[in-house]
Amino acid sequence: MKRFLETVRDLWKDPMGRLGIIGIFLVILMAVFAPLIAPYEPDAMIAMPQSPPSLEHLFGTDNYGRDIFSRILYGAQVSLKVGVIAVGIGAVAGYLLGLIAGYFEGIVDRVIMCVMDILFAFPSILLAIFITAVLGRGLVNTMIAIGIVNIPVFARTVRASVISAKGLEYVSNARSVGVKTGAILVRHISPNVVAPFTVQATLALSSAILTEASMSFLGLGIQPPDPSWGSMLSEARTYMEQSPWMALFPIIFISVTILLFNILGDSLRDVLDPKLKT
Repeated sequence: MKRFLETVRDLWKDPMGRLGIIGIFLVILMAVFAPLIAPYEPDAMIAMPQSPPSLEHLFGTDNYGRDIFSRILYGAQVSLKVGVIAVGIGAVAGYLLGLIAGYFEGIVDRVIMCVMDILFAFPSILLAIFITAVLGRGLVNTMIAIGIVNIPVFARTVRASVISAKGLEYVSNARSVGVKTGAILVRHISPNVVAPFTVQATLALSSAILTEASMSFLGLGIQPPDPSWGSMLSEARTYMEQSPWMALFPIIFISVTILLFNILGDSLRDVLDPKLKT
């Protein structure tokens, strides 16, 4: 807990870190309190279709007469939910695989990393689309697909840290006096993995949000009428000339959210490893 508070304090001292924390905090508040903030239900057809932004409808309405501002707020819930759960799936699986591959090496390492290399060979969006095509459309399958896509990068990150930590003197001493493998992994090696693992998780959130938006844009992610920034953008592409606000606001929120997570990830990397500062 003390280390966590120190990290937050150091992040707050960095102007970019402070921007990332405040921005992501606002996005989280927007998602959590969407039912209280949104003036209308996200699927309610309450106005003339394609009405421009006004005091009654801050972001205008879409081609079905639904309030875009309300759908943006509820879409934030979907993006954060998919991002957190998908990255959680990838992080847990990647952590375990990277830990095993890095510590035991040999044939175990070669087999695990060969599978990771195969997954890494495919562009993330194409791999996610393929997995979704196999599993089927829907929120749960989208999270599973994005989670699988994120496994290789976590496995590689953890494996590199484990191999580096194995050579430390206190780890060798623990092994020489008969400390069990599980205890060595938990007490001596895992703490060395926390910093790069945390940074990677933060950056992976932005990638997961972008992948979900891309899949929903293509019709393979979140299915209508559920609000999703990607599906909102997909619906807007037909009306961009007549009603540009339909595409403008989803693009802004997708871009800003991804940017905020990247800013926080870069700042967190500098805080946890000052040697990387330029």
